Amino acid sequence: MTNKKQLYPASGRGLPSPARKKLLITLIASATAAAHMAHAQSASDRAETAATASGRPQVKTDNAATLPTITVTGSGTGTDSYRKKSASIATFGDAPLLDTPASISVITRSQLDDQQSRLLSEVVRNDAAVGDNYTPVGYYENFAIRGFALDLASSYQINGMSIAGEQNVALENKESVEILKGLAGLQSGMAAPGGLINYVTKRPADVRSVTLETDSRGSRYLATDIGALFGEQKQFGLRINAAHESLHSYVNDADGQRNFASLAADWVITPQARLQFDAEYQHREQRSAPGYQLLGGTVIPSDVSPYKLLGAQPWAKPVTINSVNLNLRLDLDLTPDWHAYLAASRSRVVIDDNSAFPYGCGYGSTCGAGGTPARYFSASGDFDIYDYRFPDDTLRNDQLQAVLQGRLDTGKLRHELTLGASAFRRTVAQSDGVNEYVGSDNIYNPNPIVYAPSPSTPDASYLRLDSRQKSLFAVDRLSFNPQWQLIAGARQVWVNERALDISGAATRTTDKTLLLPQIALVYKPQADLSLYTSYSKGLTMGGQAPWWTENAYAFLAPTVSRQIEAGVKYDWRDQLSLSAAIFQMSKPYEYPKPDENGFTYVQQGTETHRGIELNAAGQVSKQLRLTASLALIQARAEDTGTAAYDGHQAINVPRLRAALYAAYTVPQISGLSVLGGWQYSAGKAATREGNVEVPAYHVFNAGMRYKTSWQGHATVLRLSVDNLFDKRYWKDVGEYIGDGYLHLGAPRTARLSVQYDF
Repeated sequence: MTNKKQLYPASGRGLPSPARKKLLITLIASATAAAHMAHAQSASDRAETAATASGRPQVKTDNAATLPTITVTGSGTGTDSYRKKSASIATFGDAPLLDTPASISVITRSQLDDQQSRLLSEVVRNDAAVGDNYTPVGYYENFAIRGFALDLASSYQINGMSIAGEQNVALENKESVEILKGLAGLQSGMAAPGGLINYVTKRPADVRSVTLETDSRGSRYLATDIGALFGEQKQFGLRINAAHESLHSYVNDADGQRNFASLAADWVITPQARLQFDAEYQHREQRSAPGYQLLGGTVIPSDVSPYKLLGAQPWAKPVTINSVNLNLRLDLDLTPDWHAYLAASRSRVVIDDNSAFPYGCGYGSTCGAGGTPARYFSASGDFDIYDYRFPDDTLRNDQLQAVLQGRLDTGKLRHELTLGASAFRRTVAQSDGVNEYVGSDNIYNPNPIVYAPSPSTPDASYLRLDSRQKSLFAVDRLSFNPQWQLIAGARQVWVNERALDISGAATRTTDKTLLLPQIALVYKPQADLSLYTSYSKGLTMGGQAPWWTENAYAFLAPTVSRQIEAGVKYDWRDQLSLSAAIFQMSKPYEYPKPDENGFTYVQQGTETHRGIELNAAGQVSKQLRLTASLALIQARAEDTGTAAYDGHQAINVPRLRAALYAAYTVPQISGLSVLGGWQYSAGKAATREGNVEVPAYHVFNAGMRYKTSWQGHATVLRLSVDNLFDKRYWKDVGEYIGDGYLHLGAPRTARLSVQYDF
């Protein structure tokens, strides 16, 4: 049985000073707006207008009273067009996507609401460059970007600050989700090469809303969103989001529940100083649904159901995950051209992992037949069941970051400078747990065999990993003229990491210093069109050897990854954002190398991913808005020392993936919109040899949104049906800590919700 418990190494200002004419138009518009419409305005509308006005979530520039921001534009795109023009994930402040030399997608609050998203897997399906990478029901989810798995220690952020990735982050208090595709060494230091995912929280606003929801399996959901701006000059703001969810899973006996609460607070201390605070807590418990494995190591299971809980035992308990994420940020306007901020964050996750876990076939009567490795199910479908209990897994990320940004001119050159320092610490405390074989069963057995649990008791949790990073970074955006910009930056990283045993003695110590450069050239032949090319370098901690290798549990050395990218971005009529990018990413290939003694986990050869990405987001016409994405990826390993692994598509990376989601406003029926989506994935290799592949699949989604009014308050009804044609497909066939698992996609699911603004 593999021990899946591993050590994850660290790898405005509000209104600008507007012209009097624009201010007059704004005041007239606000005076003629009805009060109930102001209350009904969504949180996403308010945050989007504030970002448009300032580029940062700030609300004041002079000594006048601070009022809620209202932006009047003539584009006709609306504030819920599934399009956002700026993001902070690739910079250290909000920046226009058109001027950012990186491939970035932003999923807006409007789209999250229309798709009734609860999990990140329901968000990233809108971006074809992102795929599942071990996302079982009832457990925390893992993903890959451009074919590279994300690092749970460093690839996920809230408001630009690191969080522990071993949690399913709640979406109720999120304004948008930003996805950076590609190397992020400059942005975050040591990180996986795939990219970053950043959650942007809602800011305080005058909003009062309640949402009720159910689904075709009887789940129940209640959420509230309540906020206010107060004080003589509206200098204080609070926003509370809370939710309770009773989860009725499509997997039998895998129900659960979730409770969530968050607080966002803003304080405009002076016109030049603003303080923001975010706190969120989530308790989630649900029985985990494990994946299948290849039969005999070579055959994909057939005639299996997504409804079946494999290896079910009555004594198995739900997996419980408690998470707390805290963010504090102080913004200071030093001069009209210079701005600074200081940010601090803590993310803490505690997991009680309980499961009757099916894995391999080392004990059954048919195991080993035909040379089947013990880490796969047998050719006939037999598998072993383990009593798997690891309580009190505690993972914590702490970060402190200081940034100074400003402008200066040297002759004909305009410099936009970013200078900063960051300190980051990641700790992992775990017990040695219980992981014992209790019996065997078969995937086709309609009545699972019940076994007694292990009599063993888990031991106490102890500190297993202490990883620290210090870094200095600098970025200079040089503008030669309105058409040409050169962005050059680097981060100097110092890494100190210790792996510890139960006595507190270090079993491994890593000290690493590396400079991570990034350079890009941007050409804008016209204001709504930009072309860019970039080069970047990243540092990733080495992987940990699986339990069944000769060097079991050993950590390999940190590795250096490199990326080159070129792209084009175009804002069509300031309504539809279009982008295309080509890229090449490479890193040392890590894998269990077969030899005469079995397997040894090594770094040998090079893994190179090349691809093309196409993306669109925004308003196509007055009635139609959409997001569309397409990714073609060639992912191959070369010179690995194992000929069978060379020269073919990498495991779990489809050559082609596409996604489309659209909303069409029906002109004949006021308030009604028809929603629909489509996802496509080409076949995916399920083995490193590439000799087993799961089939390609199409998944179609449909829905509707109806905006109306009840007792003078805005009311929105939403209906969505995911997997409309009840397609059976394998959504994920990746490896997790050296072992291969296959997960079925969800069957058809309908959800109905009502949102009432009061």
